[in-house]
Amino acid sequence: MTAAGEGVIKFSLAHTHGNPLDMTAFTALCKWRDRLWTHALIGQDAARYEGYGFGNVSQRTDMHVAPAGKRAFVISGTQTGHIAILNDIHYTRVDSYDVTTNSVSSSGPVKPSSESLTHGVIYDLDSRVRVVLHAHTPAIWNAASRLGIPVTDERIEYGTPEMANEGAFVPGICSA
Repeated sequence: MTAAGEGVIKFSLAHTHGNPLDMTAFTALCKWRDRLWTHALIGQDAARYEGYGFGNVSQRTDMHVAPAGKRAFVISGTQTGHIAILNDIHYTRVDSYDVTTNSVSSSGPVKPSSESLTHGVIYDLDSRVRVVLHAHTPAIWNAASRLGIPVTDERIEYGTPEMANEGAFVPGICSA
């Protein structure tokens, strides 16, 4: 995968700027994000991805089964990887998403992660999925085959419908 354009939102975004989110129900998500950042699995490094931030976290906002494309979730904002500890102004809500039209609708104080479509597709795979943690580490990526860890095709560009759909076909990516 080439690094050209890493970290840039590639989908059509309808974003409504709004107040910070009430993160009361997302305390555990925030703690997991902090842990991933501490271990450099989420972050920003001038030597990686053209210096753009990498990794993100999300959590479904409802417990009922919504139709595919409308399983709303809270996600870390685009380009927040350099921030050690996120707070309510660094998360936004994705209200709907559509891979076929390459579009996302969101609301909150910041635009959503460039991987929002991928998170949405994972939520659509199984209504029991409640959280997605997306981390980056060259050490694990390079050892994935030996470790038997499913990975996406490295030739597919991040943030595209092809990447979002790739998650649906990787065996074990969404095992319960």
